[in-house]
Amino acid sequence: MAPFAGSKQLSGGGLRLHVIRNGRSNRRYLHIHGDESTARDVLTAHMKTNAGVAFLVDNDQRNFVQGGLQFDPNRVWSHVGALANIDKLNPRISWAERLYLIERLDRDREKLLRLILPPVGGLLLALHNNARGYSVQDEVPISDKTSLADAANTHEFFLCTSEADYQVLSGSPFNVVLQNRAPPTDDGSFSRLAAKLGVRYVNLEVGLGKRDRQVEMLNWAEKNLAT
Repeated sequence: MAPFAGSKQLSGGGLRLHVIRNGRSNRRYLHIHGDESTARDVLTAHMKTNAGVAFLVDNDQRNFVQGGLQFDPNRVWSHVGALANIDKLNPRISWAERLYLIERLDRDREKLLRLILPPVGGLLLALHNNARGYSVQDEVPISDKTSLADAANTHEFFLCTSEADYQVLSGSPFNVVLQNRAPPTDDGSFSRLAAKLGVRYVNLEVGLGKRDRQVEMLNWAEKNLAT
């Protein structure tokens, strides 16, 4: 069976996402980087036995290509962040090409957000993998609170935007950072947007290939975070 058999597809602004629904729940799930295959496999399996709506990127690379231009799908959730990301990934871009892509992203952003964001009080869980040196230590300086219960494994951590969720997660055996106030620099990421909007958002970050660990952390969050 194909990984997304029975799913529907959502598109906008050059993004393509598979949508998997299971039952009724105020939980939403997100897999946004195509090269983070462990997260994709874990979330696909998770949705077979857990209620909610999952959005999984339809791509096997980290970036999307639109009109010959690259953009990171987790850097397009604000106008400022999207512009900075387009310029970074396409250093020789023309003014016309830049305008075309940013106008597409701006036009479709609100439509995508209305579909992806959870209902009021609901939770959005995003699954990520890292393989480029990124770790919880990169987030500590810009976080409001930190709990490093597993300091030896810096590539495995939760990043959350809700104080209440942080209090629960900080009681876990995992690393946790709270970012409920958007940092001054808007990088266009979903976590920055969630902090700005006051949306309950939890990013579950684990090293690429560490499937069992990601399953363990996801199950812990599923069991202990309020619905």
